[in-house]
Amino acid sequence: MGMLSRRSAPPLTLDATGSAAHLVSRRYAWGAFALAFALASTDYIDRQIIVCGFPYLKTEWGLSDSELGALMSVVSIVIAVCALPAARIADRWGRVKTIAAMGGLWSLATIGCAVSGNYAQLLAGRSLLGLGEAGYGAAGGALLSSYFPRRSRATVLSAFQAAGPLGSVLGVLLGGLLVEQWGWRVGLAAFGVPGLVLAVLFLKVRDYRTPVLTARASLSAGGLAGAAEAPVAVATTRPGMRVALRELMRPRTARACYVGGALNLMVLSTVYTWLPSYLVRAYGLSTDQAGAWAALVILAGFAGSIGSGYLADRRAARRPAHKLLVPSVLAVVTAVLLCTAFGALAPGGLQFALVLVGGFPLAAALGTAPAAVVDVVPPSLRATAFGMVALVQNLLGLAVGPLLTGWLSDGFGLRTALAAMPLFCVAAAAAFWWGSRSYDSDLAAVTGSAAAPTAPLTRETEWNG
Repeated sequence: MGMLSRRSAPPLTLDATGSAAHLVSRRYAWGAFALAFALASTDYIDRQIIVCGFPYLKTEWGLSDSELGALMSVVSIVIAVCALPAARIADRWGRVKTIAAMGGLWSLATIGCAVSGNYAQLLAGRSLLGLGEAGYGAAGGALLSSYFPRRSRATVLSAFQAAGPLGSVLGVLLGGLLVEQWGWRVGLAAFGVPGLVLAVLFLKVRDYRTPVLTARASLSAGGLAGAAEAPVAVATTRPGMRVALRELMRPRTARACYVGGALNLMVLSTVYTWLPSYLVRAYGLSTDQAGAWAALVILAGFAGSIGSGYLADRRAARRPAHKLLVPSVLAVVTAVLLCTAFGALAPGGLQFALVLVGGFPLAAALGTAPAAVVDVVPPSLRATAFGMVALVQNLLGLAVGPLLTGWLSDGFGLRTALAAMPLFCVAAAAAFWWGSRSYDSDLAAVTGSAAAPTAPLTRETEWNG
């Protein structure tokens, strides 16, 4: 951890592009990334491991599929409700302290879930887990956005968001083994302590000084992000929530990413939550076998998230709007593959192979959508922007997917529910395409210069961008 030693250094100050990349070494930036990624992975392990206990909870407490789905959805609902306030705290109090506090809280909540005596207590514990997670993604995304230049931001944030699929893989894989051998309580408690350790270690990371918005002569027109014309500074201020929300909703690109990301996550959360149960019911697998098979699909999403972010950055280097066309195309591919797998094929090797292939494009928007939002909002509102992303995507995506699928399963069967839900990816594709049409102009409004194709990258130009 020597590479992350703070050495009593003052907070970093962002440059005119909203980046501190030139003020820290690559080694330091990637060290901070590794620690943030590891902590985020424990978050998703804690969130996902409970799905391996669904068959046991259904038998032990007589729960319906809707009640089981609610154990996943309540986490997302609490995140959505608390995301913006937590993000504002991160922007004002500091990213590093927020990350450490949030990681400690969700780890303690996970341990509390393991000692629940009934469904109400377990649901309450899951709510506290969501409270701990509420500000982590916003603070972590804002911190990493400052450590890496814009031209590689989709790749870095996609890799950071890939902690979700990887943590989910470990959750269902290790969770299946732990639950099968020692029961669901041991499975839930297993990763609380590692999360606490990582949260404390994160306090060694160096934060950046929160920038302030500069009020401009164009304020009368309602803009704070900076128009293409030369700005005239008249005052500096930290915006209130109303002004911040107006800025976050002003770019059409951002609005499209909020909606598109939420619709895409409805499908992702459905597959990640219900695939283990489907494999148990339709394929006759044991809990640990179902966890291992589902882990392969989620691992495909891990690779797909990183690969799609890299592809989006490479395509955007030639034509910026392609940053959103990549997830748009891949959302259509996801819908075709998963609807065909669950709707047209019987349980068996061919069906699972198609689901496995569909796992790659399923996670394509995890990092590309937040990266595009960060590009078109002022640097002073980055954590708040991630909070808005978390609010919309959790409330309209992650909270809806498992619960709606459970409701459809109770009425029409789990296979029918899994066949219908991927249609939301078609709507997500339309939202990303709509956002790509305004990306260039929205980016120019923030940077003060038109977005244009960039020269081929070298090691130094990519870092100092």
